[in-house]
Amino acid sequence: MRTEIMLTIVAMAAATFLTRFISPAVLGNIKLPGWFERLLKHVPTAMLTALIAPALVAPQGSVALTFANHYLIAGIVAAFVAYRRQPPIATMGAGIAVMLALRSI
Repeated sequence: MRTEIMLTIVAMAAATFLTRFISPAVLGNIKLPGWFERLLKHVPTAMLTALIAPALVAPQGSVALTFANHYLIAGIVAAFVAYRRQPPIATMGAGIAVMLALRSI
């Protein structure tokens, strides 16, 4: 294997280790304020939304807020199922079923 590839793998492994190790090591003895801990509970939802929303509203690269955008319709149905506190497999199943139904029309 080439030296550049090996160095890249080692550097990425070190970066991954350091980013996962430093936070608990530095913040291990520090008590975060309650308001900050409550705020941190929303970070996963915000990150997932930031990743998914562009794919739903602009699947071809430009914003398409129409009924012809099957991704958006399937995403809305999946969001509704998730909002009803259904298990993740039900949410994924609903989104996939709607997408398949819309594509077959």
